[in-house]
Amino acid sequence: MITNNTNTNTGILIRFDDIAPNMNWEMMDKCQDLLNHYNLKPVMGVIPNNQDNELLKYPKRENFWTIVDNWRSNDWSIAMHGYNHLYDGDTNKKDFFNHGGKSEFFGHSYENQLLKIKKGLDIFKKRNIKIEIFFAPNHTYDENTFRALKDSGILKIIDGYGIMPYTMDNIKFVPQLFYKLFMLPFGIQSTQIHINYWNEKNFLDFKKFIEKNYSKVIDANTAFSKNSNSNFNKFINYSLKTALKLKRILFKS
Repeated sequence: MITNNTNTNTGILIRFDDIAPNMNWEMMDKCQDLLNHYNLKPVMGVIPNNQDNELLKYPKRENFWTIVDNWRSNDWSIAMHGYNHLYDGDTNKKDFFNHGGKSEFFGHSYENQLLKIKKGLDIFKKRNIKIEIFFAPNHTYDENTFRALKDSGILKIIDGYGIMPYTMDNIKFVPQLFYKLFMLPFGIQSTQIHINYWNEKNFLDFKKFIEKNYSKVIDANTAFSKNSNSNFNKFINYSLKTALKLKRILFKS
């Protein structure tokens, strides 16, 4: 029974950040072929109105939204990754998850954040893409972000601490713990993959990871269905949150 519980509650969700018309398409094409080979369904964090000058330096695909639609048709999940990916404030580690650093959302009024989210959703709606999942650039949120998301009908976020998905204030969270690819021996988690900064070695490392762990890669629907607010998971989530926060404070990461 213990082994069966471990198997059914161990998995990793592949999450790609910074998906936009301008990006490292060479690496994206390689990842797409690899994931399709194993019939794996990632979450694509699409920036609906990318204005980030650093990202705009990458090659552009004019048929970007056709590509997004093809991903969706292949049962890849399309998530909203912020609105324009422009950071205009510093959290000073006072953001909800204490990640620290710059933010697109933290510190803005509820009305401002709601407007950004609504504008982003309108862009997806024009392309008949329904958005149910969100994750903020640089993992930075405040209470107004969560309120604006709920009032916009988005109740799923890929971020947070823990070894199992959980619910907080009617929002479901799938934890995202590590900056590097790492497979926990137990629990449900998400990656965060920034292929715009990848070289060939990074892709080969990813390929090896997938070849080794493909049987444990799950899709978004499966990940969010593993929601648990048991006392044991609450204790583990709190412990992980405390440990990772301390690490970030000590090493200023």
